[in-house]
Amino acid sequence: MEWSDLRPFLAIARTGTLGAAARSLGSTQPTMGRRLRALEAALGQALFQRTSAGFVLTDEGATLLGHAERMEEEALAIERRLAAQAQQLDGLLRITASDWFATHVLTPVLAEFARRHPQVQVELISDARFLNLSRREADLAFRIRPFEDADVVSRKLLHMRYGVYQRRGGKPPRAGGRGCALIALDAGFTGTPDDSWLQAALPKARTVFRSNSRDVQACMCALGVGLAVLPLPLGDPHPALERLDLGAEPPGRDTWLGYHRDLRRLPRLRALLDLVVARLAD
Repeated sequence: MEWSDLRPFLAIARTGTLGAAARSLGSTQPTMGRRLRALEAALGQALFQRTSAGFVLTDEGATLLGHAERMEEEALAIERRLAAQAQQLDGLLRITASDWFATHVLTPVLAEFARRHPQVQVELISDARFLNLSRREADLAFRIRPFEDADVVSRKLLHMRYGVYQRRGGKPPRAGGRGCALIALDAGFTGTPDDSWLQAALPKARTVFRSNSRDVQACMCALGVGLAVLPLPLGDPHPALERLDLGAEPPGRDTWLGYHRDLRRLPRLRALLDLVVARLAD
């Protein structure tokens, strides 16, 4: 017996004619007749009597009807259960990003996601290390460089703009930055585009503080220690900072997102990706 032939059987039993059954299933009358004959041949039983008033169930057909209706109900229950799970997602999602990006860019999006899908537990790891997606150290990663792993699905998410900031109300730097103090990334990041740009823009300034944390740089800048290059989502909203115009902006950075290809159909990940792209993508 071909299970799919039970749907035409049920439609014929409920409507009484091949034409009405075909219309209810979006099919054709010849197809209904062919599939009914196939089912009767497979079972070795006549399931209907053909009368002038339409199709009437035989005793064998009436016996099959109860079983077929229960099978239909189970199939519909599967569809409902899966649809409910799609609407009420649950499970764990582990995300990794740099500290400032996690704090100032991702958290508003993740707060909205949490309101939409309260059964999903999100774990956000703000770490400068590149966690391994293949070993499931993270499900979704945000980085400032493209992903090179063959089993990672990635896309450019946005271009992040940067600016030069000082404590609000401070004096603008003199030409060449003479007598000006700078806050920069730590020695491990020396030579990065924004670090090199700031040195070139203010060649007579001196670096007085370094940190690998953008949030720490912003705090030190707000305390008047020196000028800092910061991402606009971090610097612009800060009440104690103001952005300077040095004639040009520091070079920006592209931000990429990536996840393992085996997770591309994971519903909770797809839901988060859709929201991230809708809120953040260029």
